[in-house]
Amino acid sequence: MSHAPASTTETIYQQLKDMILNFALYPGTRVTEHELSAKFQVSRTPVRAALQRLATEGYVSILPKLGCFVREIDIEEINHYYQVRIALELMAIELAGLNMSDRQLDALAAIWNPEFIPKEPPGVESMVAKDSSFHLELAKGAGNPVLARYLADVNERIHIVRRLDFTECDRISQTYIEHYEIISLLKKRDVDAAKKLLLKHISKSAEVAKAITLTQLAQHRLRSKADV
Repeated sequence: MSHAPASTTETIYQQLKDMILNFALYPGTRVTEHELSAKFQVSRTPVRAALQRLATEGYVSILPKLGCFVREIDIEEINHYYQVRIALELMAIELAGLNMSDRQLDALAAIWNPEFIPKEPPGVESMVAKDSSFHLELAKGAGNPVLARYLADVNERIHIVRRLDFTECDRISQTYIEHYEIISLLKKRDVDAAKKLLLKHISKSAEVAKAITLTQLAQHRLRSKADV
């Protein structure tokens, strides 16, 4: 039995994931191993492995006898994940205020100092990774590894909409400012104020991302009707 090189499977996985996240493969789209193997000019083996990985991560659904479909975006489900995220992050802030040292907070503040907001907008994926790292560092600093693991899982579940929060330059600047302010409040051990700002920060990000998602979905439906 032959196996495709891991590098080939990884490349196809990354390309398909990017296409899904960029809405090049739209929610609900049916994809086949045959079409994808022709597109990437590879055998079906690495395509099948990549699709299975994407299915495990929730990006596609593989339905017996029906095929493989890009998972639909369920805004209500996204709302539920954001509710859980907020609960986890508020707990992380409270524990971080007790357990993180000034030195740890200073190191985090140096990364988010508004004086160093990039003049050229970073790539969306780069910004999402940096933003996620900030929140995970606070969770890790809280001293509860289970909390950090659960938060990482929730962040992955909302990745497809969360990344849309960083398509505008002013949102990137605002993220730097708010992250820095949260760290400053933690340094003062003003946990209540830090939690209020964090709640406002996440809620605003969620609304922006979901609004853009709904707009894109509506535009796609209009284009689809026009093509009929």
